[in-house]
This record gives sequence, structure tokens and C-alpha cells, in this order.
Amino acid sequence: MKHSTSVHPVDELLPLRQLASFGLQHVLVMYAGAVAVPLILGSALGLATEHMITLINANLLTSGVATLIQTLGFWRFGARLPLIQGCSFIAIAPMIMIGQQYGLTTVFGAVIAAGALTIAIAPLFSRLLKLFPPVVIGSLITVIGISLMPAAAIWLGGGNPDAADFGAPGNLLLGLATIVITLFIHARFSGFVGNLSVLIGLLCGTALAMMMGYTDFSRVGQAAWFELSPPFAFGMPEFALAPTLVMMMAMLVIMAETTGNVLAIGKITGKPASQTTLGDAFRADGLSTMLGGLFNSFPYNAFTQNTGLIAMSNVRSRYVVAAAGVIMILMGLFPKLGALIATIPRPVLGGCAIVMFGMTTVAGIQELSRVKFEGTRNGLIVAVSVSVGVLPMSLPALFQRVEGPLKLFVESGIFLAAITAIVLNLLLNTRETLAAAGASDDPAAPTLTQEQGAQHG
Repeated sequence: MKHSTSVHPVDELLPLRQLASFGLQHVLVMYAGAVAVPLILGSALGLATEHMITLINANLLTSGVATLIQTLGFWRFGARLPLIQGCSFIAIAPMIMIGQQYGLTTVFGAVIAAGALTIAIAPLFSRLLKLFPPVVIGSLITVIGISLMPAAAIWLGGGNPDAADFGAPGNLLLGLATIVITLFIHARFSGFVGNLSVLIGLLCGTALAMMMGYTDFSRVGQAAWFELSPPFAFGMPEFALAPTLVMMMAMLVIMAETTGNVLAIGKITGKPASQTTLGDAFRADGLSTMLGGLFNSFPYNAFTQNTGLIAMSNVRSRYVVAAAGVIMILMGLFPKLGALIATIPRPVLGGCAIVMFGMTTVAGIQELSRVKFEGTRNGLIVAVSVSVGVLPMSLPALFQRVEGPLKLFVESGIFLAAITAIVLNLLLNTRETLAAAGASDDPAAPTLTQEQGAQHG
């Protein structure tokens, strides 16, 4: 794709046809994850079917609004990067705990309060950018890509590990066929068609699934044509100190993951994130989370699944992701549209996910390739931080005995990788880190200075 020389690819406004098609591609990739949070929470709290539908529609609507805030931005809200927003999985466990002990209205109250607190501490948290030199960023992006693979594997097997047909040869063959089609389109075609390789792979995979009898369109007929979830559909939110503190701890983990996602997208798009960018991204997360609590939804952050799609398609325009936000709003208002998109079989999603999530890992490896290892301790930093980061994914039972708020932190591989890499970098590259921290107040300067320090060992 050709880009204007006067406009950065992130800020390029593409023709309407490309905005719609590329935006739809993003929605198809993240849809399954987008509706998972209300489904899991609703099931855990024993909500009726009609209440579950309300949560899903509200989630899609607010996800679209949150994406518009993050991509288009206004004042100091929004990173103005191609970051698609969805409900964070980090918040599921604390919300279930709060909901079972206090009720759903207290969940929404805690979400609103935690969103407001996130906006308040955004300037402070954004200053942590100085702790993210290339060796930390590369390790973090690599772990982000690797940590997504279990989701791809679950989709590839059929979507439900407890189902009798999970991992059936038909599911695996369908996923393999989708991978082959996606790679063929990406390698054989360039420009507009090549950039749509994931969308074409999803559509062709779905068509193949129809011939194999793997699709079910009954939900499309059952879904309503139009439905608007009003604010406070479950009653006025209730506020309590303990639930708010628990939710705020979840938001701290979400902010750490947002840091990783913003840095990853900044590297992939060629528009590195500054301290200001991070602060604006945190404020957008906080505002979106507040809106979520008001409109029967939950905490928001950038969806990591879509990072690989940007790397693979090389379509870096934030307006494409804004178009995806508009599509999600329409899905929230017109449930039949959402039901139609939900008919894409999970093995088809899994096939495309393997390619895209792998591209996220490659982005991390590319960042690490710029780091000097010989004669430095950077190899040790990468080895330990990546290893610690994949522990929750490789063996979830490892931390099952951890209880209370600490469980939120140890179950997030991205958080563990970030903390480990930052601490090891401070301990093993002390001189370079202190020099970078004091060299300049320019947000872009610390990363550059630390990179130069690493180059000199």
C-alpha cells in the first residue's frame, strides 16, 4: 500500500471501501474475545439469558465507543494509535468475586470508581516509560505474542476444551486449511488484496466449514433486529471501598498490559510511544472503563490479538481501527449483525490466529535484534523475563494456591515479564539506566539513551 509522504501511515485516512474492509477484518479477529467477558461473568453469577444478552450488546457498543476514544482521541484522552479496545480478561476474577459477595450493581460501581482513579494516576504511571529500554520492550512484546498462543490453540481445537469433539481431526484440518489460504493470499497478492489476507482466510474458511457442516446460523434468526441497552439497566451502581480497591488493583495490571500494547503498536507502526502517548492511553482506558460501568459493561484495554494483524497486513492507519469501532457500535445496536459474525467457526479463527499471534512474537524478536548482547548482561535479562512471563500460560496450575489480590498479578504473564525485565535491567544495567533517567526530561530521550548505553555494554 502506498502512503502519502506528508502524512504518517498511522494518520492516513484511507478510502471508505478500505476503511470498511480492513475494519471488519479487525472486528472478526477480536469478536470472540470481546464477548467472552460478559459470557463468563454472566454464567458465574447465574444471570438469566435476557440479562446475558443485555451485557453482550452493551459490551459491543461500549467497546466501539472506547475504540473511537483511543484511536481518534480528544484533548488528553486517547493514544491516537491503532489500538482496538475490548473488555479486559484481567478483571474477570475480581468482578466474579465482587458480584458473588456484593451483587452486580456493586461490580459496576467498582468499575466506575476504578476508571476515575485510573484517569487520576495516569500522569504518574506514564512516567514509568523511562524503565522500558529496548531490552525490556523486546522481551515484553515477545511474551505478548507467546502468551496469546493458548487462545489460538483453544480456537483451533473447537473453542471448548471440555467438548467431546475438541481437537477432532475435522477441526484441525479446517484450521490448517485456513492457515494455507491466508498464507497463500498474503504471499501471492500485494496491495489491497494482500492486506486483506486474514479476512479472505476467515471467509474462505467459513465457506469450507459450511460445506463440512460446521456452521450454525440459528442464532442469527433468533437475534433481535435492534436493541439499545440503556444505562443502569441493572439498577443504580453501588459503591463500596473494598470492591473499589480490588478493582483498582486489576486496573494496575491492565495499565501494565496497556503499556506493553502501546509500546508494541508504536514499534510496529513506526510511531514510537512517548510519555505523553502513554498518559493519554491510560486516560482513555480510565474514561472507557467509567463508561463501561455506566452502560452495563466492564474495564477496557487494548486487545493484544489485533497487534499481529497490524504487523501482518502492514495497514497502520488508526482510522481503520476507528472504523472497526463503528462496526462494533452497529453490532451492539443491531444484534443480528453480531450473531452473523459469531457464526465464524472457532477452528477458522484459530488458523488465522496462529499466523497473527506469531507475527506479534516476531515483532518482539525484531526489537531484541537491535539490542547488543555480546559483552552485556542483556541476554540474562531476556532469558529470565521471557521465561517468567510464559509461566502462567505454560502451567496455569502453578499459581492456583495463590489467593487474594496477589493472584491478579501472578496470573498475568505480561505483568510478570514487565516487572522481571524492569527489575533485572535496573539491577544489571544500573549505570545506563541512571544515566538515561537523568539525561533529559524529553519522553523520547530515555529510550534512545538507554539503547546507546546497551550498545556500549
